[in-house]
Amino acid sequence: MRRVSIAPVLALMLALAPVAAGAQVGPLTLDEVLRSSARSAPQIVEALARVRQAEGKSLSAEGAFDTVFDVDGKSRLAGYYDGTVVEGRATRPLTGNGGYVYGNYRASRGTFPVYEDQAYTNRAGEAKVGALFALLRDRVIDERRTRRNIAGTDIDVARFEAQMVAIGVQRRAVDAYQAWVAAGLRLRAYRDLLDLAERRRGAIGRLVTLGARPAILLTENDQNLVRRRALVVRAEQDFASAANALSLYLRDGDGDPLLVSAERLPGDTGALAGVTVAPPRVAAAPVERPDYRAILTRIDQSTARLMLAENDLSPRLDLRGDVGKDIGAVGLGGPNRTPLEATVGFRFSVPLQNRAAKGRVAEARAEIDALGQRSRFLRDQIAVEVDGIVIAVGATERLAAIAEEERMLAERLAAAERRRFELGSGDFFLVNQREETATDARVRLVDAQARIASARAELAAATADRRALGLAD
Repeated sequence: MRRVSIAPVLALMLALAPVAAGAQVGPLTLDEVLRSSARSAPQIVEALARVRQAEGKSLSAEGAFDTVFDVDGKSRLAGYYDGTVVEGRATRPLTGNGGYVYGNYRASRGTFPVYEDQAYTNRAGEAKVGALFALLRDRVIDERRTRRNIAGTDIDVARFEAQMVAIGVQRRAVDAYQAWVAAGLRLRAYRDLLDLAERRRGAIGRLVTLGARPAILLTENDQNLVRRRALVVRAEQDFASAANALSLYLRDGDGDPLLVSAERLPGDTGALAGVTVAPPRVAAAPVERPDYRAILTRIDQSTARLMLAENDLSPRLDLRGDVGKDIGAVGLGGPNRTPLEATVGFRFSVPLQNRAAKGRVAEARAEIDALGQRSRFLRDQIAVEVDGIVIAVGATERLAAIAEEERMLAERLAAAERRRFELGSGDFFLVNQREETATDARVRLVDAQARIASARAELAAATADRRALGLAD
């Protein structure tokens, strides 16, 4: 009977792979998959690009504190007066106050009307320095500093979100690798079961030829062969699908998906051990989770907005002063420009209604309350989630131990029954049943070990164990 196989399909998939599978050597390890995923997974690369985007916005917010230089000039081209004045000014905002400092230079030539008498300077011009300081509103916080602070914390939020994306990707990479290994080990078990039936067919055929066994026994064995070949075909399909899914996370140096070859399947169930997770500290888990830290950062941003809104409710009292000196020979304006000049002044204003600021205060307080409740729920959710996963890990480990014991007993029974059949005292139906029961126990053990690996990966993601997920660097 012709054996059905999907080997040609696998060969075609390998031929279409971005990188030749022959270039891959040695059993594929989980560490190799995690390193490849962390380096080249598009979701992680996209999240890192968003971090750079936030850094660009932060740099833009710093531009509010840039020194500004401007020049203003005016000249009369017609009329009784022919005055020309040019003024240059450099202004730098203060980073610790809502005010600013400035330096000014002005020079004029010609004559000006009496209402523009301040335009006159000495021949070498006038130099002036001054400053404005906010004493009430904008003294502690103002819009420029608030935008800068929020833009800076936006970088932290983007980094926390990038970490959560990376954790999720690595969690799925672990599942994809474990699914591929488990599918390969199941395929190996079904192939071993098929090999037993194929080897037995030759022995039964000789016995039927010699007349020691009835011909119907050969037909019954062929029926088992067909059933076991169907199991192998389905297992081959599952294995090929698992390799295809794994290629999303296993990538080459250029970041293209890499279809792993069947030759790289690990030789035993040790590859299903999964990640090594540190003992969970439930109390510390919320603080270690990037999504929880992102919420705390957003609360800080809302607090900054609240402070700015409350600042807008305060009256404004600004103190300003400057010192100026005309230099050079006396100009047309006369000698009264030559002495050193110093001035001081203030500006006071008080809002009477200011409903816009009051609305922003109420909005910021409501946002802080909402984020506080969200953080509280997430903290409780993380604690419950970690406790549940720890329970699941313990249960799956106990089930795996039972499955291992069941496999050993089933294989011992199958070997004994096979020996009895070979000696002529066993029953053909019973030996097949024993073999299939042993194979089923072997497959259940693989599935149980895969569940352990999945639960450990889930625990690593829930506690943000970056080292276990290959993100420590």
